[in-house]
Amino acid sequence: MDDKLIEGGIVALQPESSGIKTNRHVHQRRTAYDWCIDVLLMVLVAVIIVAVVYPLWFVVIASFSDQTLVATGKVTLFPSGFTLSGYDKIFSNVRVWSGYKNTLIYSVVGTALNLVVTMPAAFALSRREFPMRRMVMFLFTFTMYFAGGLIPNYVLFKQLHLLNNMWVFILPGAVSVWNLIIARSFFETSIPEDLHDAAQLDGLNDFSYFLRVVIPLSSAIVAVIGLYYFVGHWNDYFTGLIYIRDDAKQPLQNILQSILLGSQTQTTGQVTAGVDIQQLQQLADQIKYGVIIISTIPLLVLYPFLQKYFNKGVLIGAVKG
Repeated sequence: MDDKLIEGGIVALQPESSGIKTNRHVHQRRTAYDWCIDVLLMVLVAVIIVAVVYPLWFVVIASFSDQTLVATGKVTLFPSGFTLSGYDKIFSNVRVWSGYKNTLIYSVVGTALNLVVTMPAAFALSRREFPMRRMVMFLFTFTMYFAGGLIPNYVLFKQLHLLNNMWVFILPGAVSVWNLIIARSFFETSIPEDLHDAAQLDGLNDFSYFLRVVIPLSSAIVAVIGLYYFVGHWNDYFTGLIYIRDDAKQPLQNILQSILLGSQTQTTGQVTAGVDIQQLQQLADQIKYGVIIISTIPLLVLYPFLQKYFNKGVLIGAVKG
């Protein structure tokens, strides 16, 4: 009797259990409220994209447009009164090409040195068998909050013979503590310790393990940190302004700034000289927009090639587990 009841109970429960399994695959119907929220979010995202992209697009079209039309608000989505006078004025200056060459040298050599110094240091600080790693990390972190200041740095660079020297762009910033912390966190959370044990069994020392195992597995974080360093070197304006006096060693940013100021000064100086001041002001505005485009093109070209590494490397190692 009990067996029959049990069997009957099992049979009775089967439709219910099967119904539960079936209900798991039933999609919840979207309500009008859900559709309204989706539309609102899409509109909000579109507004943010337009607010970010349109100023950049306006600078591009304004650099190719007649500045009279730009000033009167007749340039909105496409260039009007197409002209290359601003770019012709910029590229006819041989200092621009010298600045491009200097900036490329400073950025490439500086980024290479940054990676050569930062990655091994981060790996060493990530190893738990390194007894002084906490103290060394504290000393690194201390420099993020306390610095010598401009005058002590200038005196130090002068004593080291770095003034008017290309190495002033490279050596003082060989290590970024922020990037060092990011790389150390990556090594601690994303490189399994079992790989180190296996490498030791295969007879690899720490240097061989770092070069032959760790670095090939760290392409994402290397690309991200390399991009951070490269952008920092490319946009470095203050170093050239303070520590470089030789115009032949100035980076691109300082050269473009001097060209822009020169065009503005020329416009002001010609007010009483009987020259068409409006035409000079239009040329100065044309140069202003052209300078922005010229200084950002290399980075705009570089970002798409590193985007896949950038999206992965920014978050990898941030959350453990």
